[in-house]
Amino acid sequence: MKCILLCAGYATRLFPLTENFPKALLEIEEGKPLLDYILDEVNSVSVIDEIYVVTNDRYASHFEKWANLKNNPKKITVINDHTTNNDDRLGAIGDIKFTMDTMNIDDDTIIIAGDNLFDYKLNDVIDFYNKHKKPVAVTKVIDDINLLKRFAVATLDESDRIIELVEKPEEPKSNVGVYATYIYPRDVMKDINKYLSEGNNPDAPGYFLEYVVRHHDTYAYKFIGNCYDVGTHDSLKLVRELYNK
Repeated sequence: MKCILLCAGYATRLFPLTENFPKALLEIEEGKPLLDYILDEVNSVSVIDEIYVVTNDRYASHFEKWANLKNNPKKITVINDHTTNNDDRLGAIGDIKFTMDTMNIDDDTIIIAGDNLFDYKLNDVIDFYNKHKKPVAVTKVIDDINLLKRFAVATLDESDRIIELVEKPEEPKSNVGVYATYIYPRDVMKDINKYLSEGNNPDAPGYFLEYVVRHHDTYAYKFIGNCYDVGTHDSLKLVRELYNK
């Protein structure tokens, strides 16, 4: 299994901190950047044999320096998508395709947003995936309706199969929000080419998940715990306070 960490966004809401420095490498605890927490979980999964960090031209050197200093047990490759600003970015789905094409990926793949700080265990997600051998999205019950509107929202059947998915709905049909951790079998990964060739949205990864749900049986792994989207100054301050207690 391969792992793609999505780190190519320009994090404009965190300027000036991220104007020339990647959000995923901002420290949460002293000496420990956000991405290290994700990497700890990825390293715990024995079936993952390679890690790809896809980023942009502005941040690539920072990630290369980080990767070179890690002495990580799993190989880390930094992928530069060669974009330089928010206007020419490829979008998350575009970056997944770019990584697949650059590295000739033909394998089951776990995709994780590089700005999500979570405390669920990836090995539990992998076990759930192995049970179904179908696409899996990580989800959580969210009872705050205003918060839920910021997520892709999944409607599930009694077996936790996703029967409908809507990205950022105005009127959510369920209280199950999808977080940006996905596992796709190798054959489903190839659907990204068709998805993009049809002119679909290349940006938020939840849009591709919508497409997958329409074409494949897809299951929701429901976690109990926390996952923080570190995208604003307020959310960065919050996680620093929580993790430094």
